[in-house]
Amino acid sequence: MSYSTSALIMLAAGLGIPVLAALNAALGQFLGSPVAAVTVLLCVACSAIFIILLTTSSLSFARLAEAPRHLFLAGLLVTFYILSITAIAPHFGVGNAVFFVLLGQLISAAVVDHFALFGASGSPLSLTRSLGLGVMALGVWITQQA
Repeated sequence: MSYSTSALIMLAAGLGIPVLAALNAALGQFLGSPVAAVTVLLCVACSAIFIILLTTSSLSFARLAEAPRHLFLAGLLVTFYILSITAIAPHFGVGNAVFFVLLGQLISAAVVDHFALFGASGSPLSLTRSLGLGVMALGVWITQQA
């Protein structure tokens, strides 16, 4: 996959995060339960990805039992993210919630890349990269100022 195709897909994913936050926060308020809203969201997501799996991939669950257990923490992390944004965004604001999520992503991405954690390709945290991350964080902060 080309760099530009990958960049566009990730841009689309990023565009979806605030929409996801707003929609699920509204569902949580409508249902009176952020936990119920997250449950519905994850059921819809599970159904969608299962259909995609069945139509595009060979089922390769045979090696699942061999996978290192720490790799399954990703499921807990996505659940934590969705539940926290669903519960907090209605009171904190979608923009504020996403701002702190983005700030956390910048910090976490720099650490994961610097130490090549979890099989990521390594990318040392140079002074130039640190400056770029700081500029990005400042830009995200500026967008949230009144």
